[in-house]
Amino acid sequence: MSYLDNVRVFVRVVELGTLSAAGRDQRVTPAVASNRIKELERHLGVRLFNRTTRKLSPTEHGRVFYDGAVKIIEAVNEAEGAIADLSRNPKGSLRITAPLGIGRRLIAPGIPEFHDKYPDIEVRLRLSDHNVDILAEGVDIAFKLGVLEDSNLRMRGILKCERVLCAAPEYLARRGTPANADALISDKHDCLLLRYPGSKEYYWTLVTAEGPRKFEVAGPYDSDDGDVLTQWALEGRGIINKPLFEVKAHLAEGRLVEILKDAPPASAQLAAIYPHKRFQDPKVRLMIDFMAERCQRLIGKLLGEEPASVSATD
Repeated sequence: MSYLDNVRVFVRVVELGTLSAAGRDQRVTPAVASNRIKELERHLGVRLFNRTTRKLSPTEHGRVFYDGAVKIIEAVNEAEGAIADLSRNPKGSLRITAPLGIGRRLIAPGIPEFHDKYPDIEVRLRLSDHNVDILAEGVDIAFKLGVLEDSNLRMRGILKCERVLCAAPEYLARRGTPANADALISDKHDCLLLRYPGSKEYYWTLVTAEGPRKFEVAGPYDSDDGDVLTQWALEGRGIINKPLFEVKAHLAEGRLVEILKDAPPASAQLAAIYPHKRFQDPKVRLMIDFMAERCQRLIGKLLGEEPASVSATD
Protein backbone atom coordinates (compact mmCIF):
# COMPACT_ATOMS: atom_id res chain seq x y z
CA MET A 1 0.00 0.00 0.00
CA SER A 2 1.12 3.55 -0.68
CA TYR A 3 2.49 5.23 2.44
CA LEU A 4 0.85 8.49 1.35
CA ASP A 5 -2.51 6.73 0.98
CA ASN A 6 -2.10 5.42 4.53
CA VAL A 7 -1.41 8.93 5.76
CA ARG A 8 -4.46 10.31 3.92
CA VAL A 9 -6.72 7.70 5.53
CA PHE A 10 -5.21 8.42 8.95
CA VAL A 11 -5.90 12.15 8.61
CA ARG A 12 -9.51 11.57 7.63
CA VAL A 13 -10.09 9.08 10.47
CA VAL A 14 -8.89 11.73 12.92
CA GLU A 15 -11.14 14.35 11.34
CA LEU A 16 -14.25 12.19 10.85
CA GLY A 17 -13.95 9.92 13.87
CA THR A 18 -14.71 6.52 12.33
CA LEU A 19 -13.14 4.10 9.88
CA SER A 20 -16.38 3.80 7.91
CA ALA A 21 -16.67 7.58 7.42
CA ALA A 22 -13.01 7.88 6.48
CA GLY A 23 -13.34 4.92 4.13
CA ARG A 24 -16.32 6.47 2.35
CA ASP A 25 -14.41 9.74 2.07
CA GLN A 26 -11.38 7.99 0.54
CA ARG A 27 -13.52 5.56 -1.47
CA VAL A 28 -12.26 2.41 0.20
CA THR A 29 -14.00 -0.16 2.40
CA PRO A 30 -13.77 0.06 6.20
CA ALA A 31 -11.61 -3.09 6.09
CA VAL A 32 -9.11 -1.44 3.73
CA ALA A 33 -9.11 1.72 5.84
CA SER A 34 -8.44 -0.38 8.95
CA ASN A 35 -5.56 -2.19 7.25
CA ARG A 36 -4.01 1.11 6.23
CA ILE A 37 -4.12 2.39 9.80
CA LYS A 38 -2.60 -0.87 11.09
CA GLU A 39 0.15 -0.70 8.48
CA LEU A 40 0.91 2.89 9.48
CA GLU A 41 1.03 1.91 13.15
CA ARG A 42 3.43 -0.96 12.37
CA HIS A 43 5.64 1.39 10.38
CA LEU A 44 5.74 3.99 13.17
CA GLY A 45 5.91 1.46 15.98
CA VAL A 46 3.21 3.19 18.04
CA ARG A 47 -0.54 3.01 18.58
CA LEU A 48 -2.26 5.96 16.85
CA PHE A 49 -5.83 5.52 18.09
CA ASN A 50 -7.79 4.64 21.19
CA ARG A 51 -10.53 2.36 19.94
CA THR A 52 -14.10 2.21 21.28
CA THR A 53 -17.18 0.55 19.82
CA ARG A 54 -18.38 3.80 18.29
CA LYS A 55 -15.43 6.09 17.66
CA LEU A 56 -11.68 6.26 17.27
CA SER A 57 -9.84 9.02 19.12
CA PRO A 58 -6.15 9.76 18.53
CA THR A 59 -3.63 8.84 21.18
CA GLU A 60 -0.96 11.34 22.21
CA HIS A 61 1.26 9.86 19.49
CA GLY A 62 -1.65 10.13 17.07
CA ARG A 63 -2.23 13.81 17.83
CA VAL A 64 1.45 14.61 17.30
CA PHE A 65 1.57 12.64 14.05
CA TYR A 66 -1.66 14.27 12.83
CA ASP A 67 -0.15 17.75 12.95
CA GLY A 68 2.74 16.62 10.76
CA ALA A 69 0.54 14.47 8.52
CA VAL A 70 -1.72 17.40 7.65
CA LYS A 71 1.33 19.42 6.59
CA ILE A 72 2.51 16.50 4.43
CA ILE A 73 -0.84 16.24 2.64
CA GLU A 74 -1.02 20.02 2.13
CA ALA A 75 2.52 20.11 0.75
CA VAL A 76 1.78 17.28 -1.70
CA ASN A 77 -1.47 18.93 -2.81
CA GLU A 78 0.28 22.27 -3.35
CA ALA A 79 3.09 20.61 -5.30
CA GLU A 80 0.63 18.72 -7.49
CA GLY A 81 -1.32 21.93 -8.02
CA ALA A 82 1.80 23.81 -9.07
CA ILE A 83 2.73 21.10 -11.58
CA ALA A 84 -0.83 21.01 -12.93
CA ASP A 85 -0.79 24.79 -13.30
CA LEU A 86 2.46 24.69 -15.27
CA SER A 87 1.36 21.78 -17.44
CA ARG A 88 -2.17 23.14 -17.86
CA ASN A 89 -3.43 19.67 -17.08
CA PRO A 90 -5.16 19.94 -13.69
CA LYS A 91 -5.89 16.67 -11.96
CA GLY A 92 -6.91 15.35 -8.57
CA SER A 93 -10.12 15.48 -6.55
CA LEU A 94 -12.36 18.31 -5.37
CA ARG A 95 -14.76 18.10 -2.42
CA ILE A 96 -17.70 20.45 -2.96
CA THR A 97 -20.80 21.24 -0.91
CA ALA A 98 -23.91 23.28 -1.66
CA PRO A 99 -27.42 23.77 -0.22
CA LEU A 100 -30.01 21.35 -1.57
CA GLY A 101 -31.95 23.85 -3.69
CA ILE A 102 -28.95 25.58 -5.26
CA GLY A 103 -27.13 22.29 -5.57
CA ARG A 104 -29.94 20.53 -7.40
CA ARG A 105 -30.77 23.45 -9.71
CA LEU A 106 -27.39 25.00 -10.43
CA ILE A 107 -24.36 23.06 -9.20
CA ALA A 108 -25.06 19.35 -9.76
CA PRO A 109 -26.24 19.69 -13.40
CA GLY A 110 -22.98 21.49 -14.22
CA ILE A 111 -20.63 18.85 -12.79
CA PRO A 112 -20.70 16.56 -15.89
CA GLU A 113 -19.96 19.54 -18.15
CA PHE A 114 -17.05 20.57 -15.89
CA HIS A 115 -15.71 17.01 -15.98
CA ASP A 116 -15.96 16.97 -19.77
CA LYS A 117 -13.68 20.03 -19.85
CA TYR A 118 -11.31 18.70 -17.17
CA PRO A 119 -11.52 14.90 -17.29
CA ASP A 120 -8.66 14.37 -14.82
CA ILE A 121 -10.45 16.25 -12.02
CA GLU A 122 -12.61 14.02 -9.83
CA VAL A 123 -15.54 15.85 -8.21
CA ARG A 124 -17.17 14.73 -4.96
CA LEU A 125 -20.39 16.68 -4.41
CA ARG A 126 -22.36 16.75 -1.17
CA LEU A 127 -25.70 18.55 -0.99
CA SER A 128 -27.06 19.61 2.38
CA ASP A 129 -28.95 22.53 3.89
CA HIS A 130 -27.05 21.92 7.14
CA ASN A 131 -24.19 24.19 8.11
CA VAL A 132 -21.08 22.35 6.92
CA ASP A 133 -17.81 22.76 8.85
CA ILE A 134 -15.57 23.34 5.84
CA LEU A 135 -12.24 22.95 7.62
CA ALA A 136 -13.18 19.95 9.78
CA GLU A 137 -14.73 18.07 6.86
CA GLY A 138 -11.95 18.78 4.39
CA VAL A 139 -14.16 20.67 1.94
CA ASP A 140 -12.42 22.47 -0.92
CA ILE A 141 -15.33 24.70 -1.98
CA ALA A 142 -18.72 25.41 -0.40
CA PHE A 143 -21.29 27.22 -2.51
CA LYS A 144 -23.78 28.94 -0.20
CA LEU A 145 -26.18 31.81 0.29
CA GLY A 146 -24.96 33.89 3.19
CA VAL A 147 -22.04 35.80 4.63
CA LEU A 148 -18.47 34.91 5.47
CA GLU A 149 -18.27 34.22 9.20
CA ASP A 150 -14.94 32.39 9.59
CA SER A 151 -11.79 34.47 9.17
CA ASN A 152 -9.89 31.28 8.28
CA LEU A 153 -11.86 31.11 5.02
CA ARG A 154 -11.96 33.12 1.82
CA MET A 155 -15.02 34.15 -0.17
CA ARG A 156 -15.57 34.71 -3.88
CA GLY A 157 -18.81 36.59 -4.33
CA ILE A 158 -20.87 35.34 -7.26
CA LEU A 159 -24.25 37.09 -7.18
CA LYS A 160 -26.45 39.19 -4.92
CA CYS A 161 -29.76 37.35 -4.65
CA GLU A 162 -33.01 39.16 -3.92
CA ARG A 163 -35.30 37.34 -1.48
CA VAL A 164 -39.09 37.49 -1.20
CA LEU A 165 -41.82 36.51 1.25
CA CYS A 166 -44.62 34.59 -0.40
CA ALA A 167 -47.54 32.26 0.27
CA ALA A 168 -50.19 30.39 -1.68
CA PRO A 169 -53.49 32.16 -2.50
CA GLU A 170 -55.25 29.47 -0.45
CA TYR A 171 -53.29 30.40 2.69
CA LEU A 172 -53.84 34.14 2.23
CA ALA A 173 -57.58 33.61 1.67
CA ARG A 174 -57.81 31.57 4.87
CA ARG A 175 -55.52 33.61 7.14
CA GLY A 176 -55.47 37.04 5.47
CA THR A 177 -52.60 38.96 3.94
CA PRO A 178 -50.31 40.56 6.56
CA ALA A 179 -50.77 44.34 6.45
CA ASN A 180 -47.23 44.97 7.65
CA ALA A 181 -44.21 43.12 8.94
CA ASP A 182 -45.34 43.27 12.57
CA ALA A 183 -48.52 41.41 11.61
CA LEU A 184 -46.44 38.31 10.97
CA ILE A 185 -46.08 38.03 14.74
CA SER A 186 -49.19 39.78 16.06
CA ASP A 187 -51.50 37.74 13.83
CA LYS A 188 -49.51 34.56 14.52
CA HIS A 189 -48.92 33.71 10.89
CA ASP A 190 -47.54 30.29 10.05
CA CYS A 191 -43.97 30.98 8.92
CA LEU A 192 -42.11 28.01 7.48
CA LEU A 193 -38.53 28.00 8.73
CA LEU A 194 -35.34 26.28 7.68
CA ARG A 195 -34.01 24.72 10.88
CA TYR A 196 -31.37 22.16 11.79
CA PRO A 197 -28.86 21.72 14.64
CA GLY A 198 -26.78 24.89 14.70
CA SER A 199 -29.18 26.77 12.44
CA LYS A 200 -29.32 30.54 12.81
CA GLU A 201 -32.53 31.11 10.85
CA TYR A 202 -34.79 31.40 13.89
CA TYR A 203 -35.76 34.86 12.74
CA TRP A 204 -36.23 36.77 9.51
CA THR A 205 -34.40 40.02 8.79
CA LEU A 206 -36.74 42.34 6.88
CA VAL A 207 -35.85 45.71 5.39
CA THR A 208 -38.50 48.05 6.81
CA ALA A 209 -38.93 51.83 6.52
CA GLU A 210 -36.89 52.10 9.75
CA GLY A 211 -34.13 49.93 8.33
CA PRO A 212 -33.32 46.22 8.72
CA ARG A 213 -35.19 44.57 11.62
CA LYS A 214 -35.17 41.05 13.00
CA PHE A 215 -38.54 39.38 13.40
CA GLU A 216 -38.77 36.25 15.56
CA VAL A 217 -41.41 34.55 13.46
CA ALA A 218 -42.77 31.08 14.22
CA GLY A 219 -44.76 28.28 12.68
CA PRO A 220 -46.27 24.89 13.55
CA TYR A 221 -43.48 22.92 11.82
CA ASP A 222 -40.13 23.42 10.12
CA SER A 223 -37.64 21.45 8.05
CA ASP A 224 -33.94 21.16 7.28
CA ASP A 225 -34.72 20.97 3.54
CA GLY A 226 -35.57 24.23 1.78
CA ASP A 227 -37.45 22.50 -1.03
CA VAL A 228 -39.77 20.90 1.53
CA LEU A 229 -40.65 24.39 2.78
CA THR A 230 -41.51 25.47 -0.76
CA GLN A 231 -43.75 22.45 -1.23
CA TRP A 232 -45.56 23.15 2.03
CA ALA A 233 -46.09 26.75 0.95
CA LEU A 234 -47.51 25.60 -2.38
CA GLU A 235 -49.95 23.42 -0.43
CA GLY A 236 -51.19 26.48 1.45
CA ARG A 237 -49.48 25.69 4.73
CA GLY A 238 -47.68 28.96 5.42
CA ILE A 239 -45.33 31.76 4.39
CA ILE A 240 -41.80 31.21 3.12
CA ASN A 241 -38.72 33.42 2.81
CA LYS A 242 -36.98 32.42 -0.42
CA PRO A 243 -34.50 33.63 -3.05
CA LEU A 244 -36.56 35.13 -5.87
CA PHE A 245 -34.99 32.94 -8.54
CA GLU A 246 -36.18 29.79 -6.72
CA VAL A 247 -39.85 30.83 -6.69
CA LYS A 248 -40.09 33.14 -9.72
CA ALA A 249 -41.92 30.56 -11.82
CA HIS A 250 -44.44 29.86 -9.02
CA LEU A 251 -45.07 33.62 -8.65
CA ALA A 252 -45.49 34.10 -12.40
CA GLU A 253 -48.02 31.26 -12.60
CA GLY A 254 -49.96 32.40 -9.52
CA ARG A 255 -49.22 29.37 -7.35
CA LEU A 256 -47.52 31.71 -4.89
CA VAL A 257 -48.14 35.40 -4.16
CA GLU A 258 -45.49 37.83 -2.97
CA ILE A 259 -46.38 39.68 0.23
CA LEU A 260 -44.93 42.61 2.20
CA LYS A 261 -43.22 44.16 -0.80
CA ASP A 262 -42.55 47.27 1.30
CA ALA A 263 -40.64 45.20 3.85
CA PRO A 264 -38.79 42.54 1.85
CA PRO A 265 -36.25 40.14 3.33
CA ALA A 266 -32.63 41.27 3.25
CA SER A 267 -30.83 40.06 0.14
CA ALA A 268 -28.36 37.20 0.39
CA GLN A 269 -25.12 36.71 -1.48
CA LEU A 270 -24.43 33.58 -3.44
CA ALA A 271 -20.75 32.91 -2.88
CA ALA A 272 -18.01 30.31 -3.06
CA ILE A 273 -16.33 29.77 0.31
CA TYR A 274 -12.97 28.02 0.51
CA PRO A 275 -10.00 27.64 2.88
CA HIS A 276 -7.09 30.08 2.50
CA LYS A 277 -4.72 27.26 1.67
CA ARG A 278 -6.81 26.22 -1.37
CA PHE A 279 -6.38 29.58 -3.12
CA GLN A 280 -3.32 28.51 -5.15
CA ASP A 281 -4.87 25.23 -6.28
CA PRO A 282 -5.78 25.58 -9.98
CA LYS A 283 -8.59 23.04 -9.59
CA VAL A 284 -10.29 25.30 -7.07
CA ARG A 285 -9.94 28.38 -9.27
CA LEU A 286 -11.23 26.52 -12.33
CA MET A 287 -14.28 25.18 -10.50
CA ILE A 288 -15.17 28.54 -8.96
CA ASP A 289 -14.78 30.36 -12.29
CA PHE A 290 -16.88 27.72 -14.05
CA MET A 291 -19.69 27.70 -11.50
CA ALA A 292 -19.70 31.49 -11.08
CA GLU A 293 -20.32 31.99 -14.80
CA ARG A 294 -22.89 29.18 -14.85
CA CYS A 295 -24.83 30.46 -11.83
CA GLN A 296 -24.89 34.05 -13.12
CA ARG A 297 -26.13 32.88 -16.51
CA LEU A 298 -28.81 30.47 -15.24
CA ILE A 299 -30.13 32.74 -12.49
CA GLY A 300 -30.30 35.59 -15.01
CA LYS A 301 -32.33 33.33 -17.28
CA LEU A 302 -34.68 32.33 -14.43
CA LEU A 303 -35.23 35.99 -13.57
CA GLY A 304 -35.48 37.09 -17.19
CA GLU A 305 -32.52 39.42 -16.88
CA GLU A 306 -28.74 39.51 -16.96
CA PRO A 307 -27.56 39.91 -13.36
CA ALA A 308 -24.31 41.69 -12.54
CA SER A 309 -21.67 39.56 -10.86
CA VAL A 310 -20.37 40.36 -7.41
CA SER A 311 -16.69 41.18 -7.14
CA ALA A 312 -14.51 38.61 -5.44
CA THR A 313 -13.47 38.92 -1.82
CA ASP A 314 -10.03 37.40 -1.63
